[in-house]
Amino acid sequence: MHKCGETYLDVDVYPVYDKQRGRGPKRNPTSEVQKSLNERNSRKKLVRLLNTNFTRRDIRFDLTYSDEFLPETPKKALRIVQNFFRRIKRRRQKYGLSELRYVMVTEYGEEHGRIHHHVIMSGGMDITELAELWGMGYTTAKPLQFDDYGLVDLATYLTKSSALTKLWSCSRNLERPEVKSRDGKISAHRVQEWALSGNDNRIQIEARYPGYRLVDCSPYINDVNGGVYLAIHLVRTPQKKKC
Repeated sequence: MHKCGETYLDVDVYPVYDKQRGRGPKRNPTSEVQKSLNERNSRKKLVRLLNTNFTRRDIRFDLTYSDEFLPETPKKALRIVQNFFRRIKRRRQKYGLSELRYVMVTEYGEEHGRIHHHVIMSGGMDITELAELWGMGYTTAKPLQFDDYGLVDLATYLTKSSALTKLWSCSRNLERPEVKSRDGKISAHRVQEWALSGNDNRIQIEARYPGYRLVDCSPYINDVNGGVYLAIHLVRTPQKKKC
């Protein structure tokens, strides 16, 4: 179970095998299966990190390079963008703003392979000033938009290419989701029931996680061990204001 800040809760339900009975025959995953699993896990990690650390007050800031500043190698691009973050940190400190938090995804254009960056970062600074601090090419800024899944759509877009799943990085001051490895057993019968009817079991699932509203309960089959897994996503219900 991953508690992502005060709003989102991700629960992974997985089979626990009896030592005497054992589990089903383990399969050696193909390269495609392993690739898909790696992408899934990387995307989930990114989503949880974003949902834990960012709010509607923060922004997405996209950075491109003009021809004259286009870096020759990814290593040089990383050095350039790290210097950009240092300039922002100094400016934020000058203004008395909170320490910069960011997640950055580096991408290569499909047609010409041009390097550019997508940054999810702390808000509070004027976007014109941020563009001037970048000074390497065009920039675009957008406020972060959340739904019941938080920033899943944004994370999915940023990792739309499998090559990108290993190219995102983040500042060291990000909070990690609160993790509980186990919060109690759910019977195999109940797992099968939830897998078949998913969101129709809203009352049962929400009773198990009070204070949260069910957004989605989706089953999937583990291609390595053949087990039935559930991915449950919940969002905290608003607290009623006291009169």
